[in-house]
Amino acid sequence: MKPLIKTYLETERLILRPFEITDAAAILALSNDKEVTRYTMDPQTITCEADALHIITDVFHADYKQYGYGRLAVIYKPDQQLIGFCGLKYLPEFDRPDIGYRFLSQYWGIGLATESATAVMQYGREILKLDNIMAMAMPDNRASSRVLEKLGLHHSKDVLEGGQLVQFFE
Repeated sequence: MKPLIKTYLETERLILRPFEITDAAAILALSNDKEVTRYTMDPQTITCEADALHIITDVFHADYKQYGYGRLAVIYKPDQQLIGFCGLKYLPEFDRPDIGYRFLSQYWGIGLATESATAVMQYGREILKLDNIMAMAMPDNRASSRVLEKLGLHHSKDVLEGGQLVQFFE
C-alpha cells in the first residue's frame, strides 16, 4: 500500500515517515510502555496488533487523507528501529494543528523529541504554511514542556481536556 502522503523528514539521527501497515507491532509496544502512557491522555485501548492496525488505518492514515499531514513514524537511524512518533494533528475542537510526539522510554533524555519536533515545526511552518501550531502537555511532564519551549511555544493557559488538566502551549 502506498503512503497517502509523501512527507519524509530526516535529521542527523532520525527519519520521519508516514506510518505503514507493517508498523503495528511498534505501535503496540509504544502503547504498552507504562512510562509513556502515564503522560498521555489516551485511554489504554491498544491491547493487540489488530488495535494498533486500527490506529494506523483509522487515525494516522485518515488524517493524512483528510488534512494532508499527521503523526509520522520516527525511525532511529543507529538501530533502524521505529521508536515512536512525531508530527502534526489537526484538532477540530481547537481549529488548529497540534504538534505531538511520543517515544519509547529507553530513548528519552537524548534530545530526540527536540530533534524531531524541530524538523516537524519547520516543515509545518515553511512547507504547510501553518502559523497557528499549538501543543498540550501534562503539568507533571516537565521534559515535554521544555521541548515545547525550545520550539518557541509558550504556556498560555491550563485547559481541561478529556477530564484532565493540561497545559496549553501556543
